[in-house]
Amino acid sequence: MGNLDAWAAYQRGLWHLLKNNLDDNILAQEFFQQAIDLDPTFAGGYRGLALAYIQAAGRPQTHNGTETNRSVESLARQAIALDGADAEAHSTLAAARLYARGDYEGALAEAERALALSPNLASAHLAFGETLIFSGHPREGVAALERSIRLDPHSPVLPGRPGPFNLLALGLSFAGEYQAAVEAAKRAIHSDPNFPSPYRWLAAALGQLGRVAEAKEVLEKAIAVGPASFDMYVRRRVPWHRPEDHAHMLEGLRKAGMPEE
Repeated sequence: MGNLDAWAAYQRGLWHLLKNNLDDNILAQEFFQQAIDLDPTFAGGYRGLALAYIQAAGRPQTHNGTETNRSVESLARQAIALDGADAEAHSTLAAARLYARGDYEGALAEAERALALSPNLASAHLAFGETLIFSGHPREGVAALERSIRLDPHSPVLPGRPGPFNLLALGLSFAGEYQAAVEAAKRAIHSDPNFPSPYRWLAAALGQLGRVAEAKEVLEKAIAVGPASFDMYVRRRVPWHRPEDHAHMLEGLRKAGMPEE
């Protein structure tokens, strides 16, 4: 009965994970850990816990994102060691390698493995797309993200990862397609108004378009919704942002009214 109990705990963890809020995320982690304790050979428990950590990393006010992503990498590797054909685990490891230390080559390799195992897996296309965007290939990355959205337009796990429309906004911004970036950022905000990143990309894109009054209002919202996030992504540079991409974002935010430091 151990395996069945582990599976039941895993399913309960997923139910809470899909709620996409802090309290349910904590409960999801508890159930995934319970699944691991009940059956240490069940890959799903490790993968589920990794997904919960990824979701939590999207909330820097309560979690250390870099440390969380290192834990995700360890969990994803354990899942793969137990089941090498687990495409979700490979796409999870791709995200961890990208966000823990900006390992573009390793992240692309894991995303490609996930796609080879499951060509229609939305999360694999998302992992492939986000890595392309952050490694300097925004147009190719946007194309991969659009495929991910077509495959699973209502994915409930992605918003805390961050979501595909937030990634679309920054990819389009990096590509200089600012009006399209504005539209993607607004869709991301509509899907999760409490997630701070899309406000930042919306402000930067509006700044580049010269819509200063609107941009300044959104910039104030970006800081108010997530001051810790703003500090982490703007006043510092996270490992997966190339220096030139970070400078590009700062340029848009300064045009939106952000003062020089």
